[in-house]
Amino acid sequence: MKKKKSVSLLKKFLFFNLLVFSILGLFTILYLKAIQPNLVKQRSTKHIVVINNTSDHLERLKIKFDSKNIKPFLLSTRFLFQSLDRVRFYNNEGDIIGDTNILDLDQNVFSKTESIVEENIDGTQAGNKTNDDKELKYVDTESQKVIKKTILEKFKGTPLVIENRKKENYLVSTLSKVQLQNESVGYIIVTEQSNDILLAVEERKNFIIRTVIAIALVILIFSLFLNRYILKPIGFLVLFTEAIKNKSEKPINVEKFFIREDEIGKLTKSIDEMTTELQKRTNRAETFSTDLAHEIRNPLASLKGASELLDKNHELQEREKLLKIINHDVERIERLITDYSQMLKDEASLSREKMKKIDLLLVITNVVEEFKQNLSSQNKKIKIYIDNKLKKEGYIIGIENRLEQVIANLLDNSISFSENNSKIEIEISEISKNFVLLIKDEGPGFNETSTQKIFKRFYSNRPTKFGEHSGLGLNIVKNIVELHKGRISASNRVDVKGAQIEVLLPKSG
Repeated sequence: MKKKKSVSLLKKFLFFNLLVFSILGLFTILYLKAIQPNLVKQRSTKHIVVINNTSDHLERLKIKFDSKNIKPFLLSTRFLFQSLDRVRFYNNEGDIIGDTNILDLDQNVFSKTESIVEENIDGTQAGNKTNDDKELKYVDTESQKVIKKTILEKFKGTPLVIENRKKENYLVSTLSKVQLQNESVGYIIVTEQSNDILLAVEERKNFIIRTVIAIALVILIFSLFLNRYILKPIGFLVLFTEAIKNKSEKPINVEKFFIREDEIGKLTKSIDEMTTELQKRTNRAETFSTDLAHEIRNPLASLKGASELLDKNHELQEREKLLKIINHDVERIERLITDYSQMLKDEASLSREKMKKIDLLLVITNVVEEFKQNLSSQNKKIKIYIDNKLKKEGYIIGIENRLEQVIANLLDNSISFSENNSKIEIEISEISKNFVLLIKDEGPGFNETSTQKIFKRFYSNRPTKFGEHSGLGLNIVKNIVELHKGRISASNRVDVKGAQIEVLLPKSG
């Protein structure tokens, strides 16, 4: 099966932002397209209010909807149209019968003048007309034709909104039917200059564009920051772990991230510590396997030699002696395997167990009481004392059963070297930020120049009855103490014969 090509977090992040940005952009375009129609609709709603008020005035004043009566009505009700640029009245045929634009002219335009004589082409008189009887003439006749066509062809009974530009002005007009006494008498078209709508739309467009640019810059800056300070370090960590997995000869150096105090720095330190610990465990396992094979080989050789002699020797005394050797070697092998298995279990469980606040003095007391009972049941005359020099409780952060194992192993080691009628003293005191635990015995002491050798696996200087001890006890103690951020050392006592082991454990803050 073909392995899928992985996509970097940065590309995923940018793709996600691009997707969100595109969706927001689409909604923004739709919003911008809806701004102007909404503002025009609001403006048209105001126009309809004016149209309705005008219709009410016409009906209340019983004004006939014709050119003769609309003109005086426009002069008397100019207040209705103060906020508007133009209001025009049309009859049902689409002909204009009133226009507020003429209100800006001199009012004498509505007074009677001398008769005007018109002649036909053949020279005959067409009749006399005054200015009052003559139809209104407008300069924008082309516009009137368009409106007439709109009235006759496009108007469907509901108010109609017309938008157009005249020079640099944006005009919004509302065309509506006029009904007097429930009878359709004509039309009104209200026109208002609405440049403010264009300004509002332009302002919102500019605001949105500025916002989009700002968001794009923020995303770009954040992407660069994300890539430089988060994604690249994570990439280095991935390469680092892969190099370890593949046993690369050129390991990736991640020490430059150790100085960081953020999550990346902590993660780097954690991975490095975990890797180092795993490598240590691997090395320990390899070394221990070699040591274990060597330790088992010795009793096996002895066991083989004794069994061969046993087969050839027929004397009872010699046979009993050889049987004891065989039994001793079997016990030794059994102890090695048992302790080795337990040690592996302990190392695995140590990584899973949680530390908590415990009373060190209480742990020591419980272990000592148990050993006193065991010594009494075995009729061993070895006394154990606790010398408490603490001024208050001795609390530490640790794993209780592991600390009990430390005390038990150290006591067991001291007892194995102690004769009857001797004593073992456990002294507990404090120095600075540490508790000091001293286990003193009256045994033969250490013969080695370097006493730290006793903490190595399968240390050879052991008591005669070796079947009871595999040589792993003190090594296990050392590992547990170091797990608790402590230190352990061994030395001979100065004032009297015997050995002492010193354990330093940090206080619980």
